Amino acid sequence: MTDPVSHVERPVSDAPRARRTGRRGGIDEGLMGIALLLGPANVIMQLARPGVGYGVMESRVESGRVDLHPIKRARTTFTYLAVAGRGTDAQKAAFRRAVNRAHAQVYSTEDSPVQYNAFDKDLQLWVAACLYKGAVDAYRTFVGELDDETADQHYAESVTLGTTLQVPAEMWPADRAAFDAYWQESLNRVHIDDAVRDYLYPIAVSRIRGVRLPRMLQEHSEALALLITTGFLPQRFRDEMQLPWDRQRQRRFDRLMTVLRVANRLLPRPVRQFPFNVLLLDLDWRIRTGRPLV
Repeated sequence: MTDPVSHVERPVSDAPRARRTGRRGGIDEGLMGIALLLGPANVIMQLARPGVGYGVMESRVESGRVDLHPIKRARTTFTYLAVAGRGTDAQKAAFRRAVNRAHAQVYSTEDSPVQYNAFDKDLQLWVAACLYKGAVDAYRTFVGELDDETADQHYAESVTLGTTLQVPAEMWPADRAAFDAYWQESLNRVHIDDAVRDYLYPIAVSRIRGVRLPRMLQEHSEALALLITTGFLPQRFRDEMQLPWDRQRQRRFDRLMTVLRVANRLLPRPVRQFPFNVLLLDLDWRIRTGRPLV
């Protein structure tokens, strides 16, 4: 008997698996703290496009660099997801202005190995696609399967992941099948070179600059983080990162996700959805007090 295809390798238009039904409540159940475990893998997927990778790695906006300020960068990304999914028009406009100010400083120079610009709609579409793919993978892993009608509704709503910035709505693939075609075609433009790979590896193992545990704890912590990160990466990205993977690792990952899935379901809803349930309140507070949004 062959092992089932892992969630990260499944097309987003794949039919729901009958034995994995989600709890009632729709896709909002996917906005949960445990989904943050997919963060490092999603960053790797985004930066696997050279224009995004070098744009982030060479960014002049030091306060937003994930290697220097991972917590702040994470807050910005999670707030973006909350704003795109649940934000008011005023919140989206304020966040868009803040991101645009930061993006205005992100562009290649004559010395850059690749040409890039943070306002490149094609690169923004790729980042939005990675965020959507991550949301689907998180839901399937920790909640269950969406029926086709709900999945189609969620997909249509996910256009805001791009339109909250500069991506025109017509650039978002028309439906989930079209998204799968776009995703497969985009994999042809994925490439992680040595410089970007070295930049991404500390992110893959959740290594925080300036924080060091005793050696044994550090090694075990990084090994666990690497298992989780690699498990949430489709094989193409594992290959680009040169991260080994086999059936034994997959089964360890699956067992761990099963335990976390059960534990997550036992949590009260407000705890389960933290921090996404407070990020919009934090955004409003930052707007009122004049604090930076990104």
